[in-house]
Amino acid sequence: QAQLVESGGGLVQAGGSLRLSCAASGSTFSSYNMGWFRQTPGKEREFVAAISRSGGNTDYADSVKGRFIISRDGAKNTMYLQMNSLKPADAARYYCAARCGSTRYTPLESSEYKYWGQGTQVTVSS
Repeated sequence: QAQLVESGGGLVQAGGSLRLSCAASGSTFSSYNMGWFRQTPGKEREFVAAISRSGGNTDYADSVKGRFIISRDGAKNTMYLQMNSLKPADAARYYCAARCGSTRYTPLESSEYKYWGQGTQVTVSS
């Protein structure tokens, strides 16, 4: 069983950057495919980015491609989301998620993930 804890959210001006972290514990980090999702009140949880167990495969939502970078550090059992050129539309609560899976798989659907963190809030001022 994995426990996930996000950090790094906050208030930033449009055009600025933030780096989110997701610390994993409770099981073998290298066995997880992982992803980031975001949600605003009244809307469904939205896929942002995913990374495979090996870290060699990544996927992004079209809305963040070229601006966000997902990565993972096995030595620290931590996944990251570097968010650049932030827009007001990026404001949301960001969640990290994990599931056991094949080495190169990057799950895109929230229903595919078994473990979730509590989320970290990102606010972008215009």
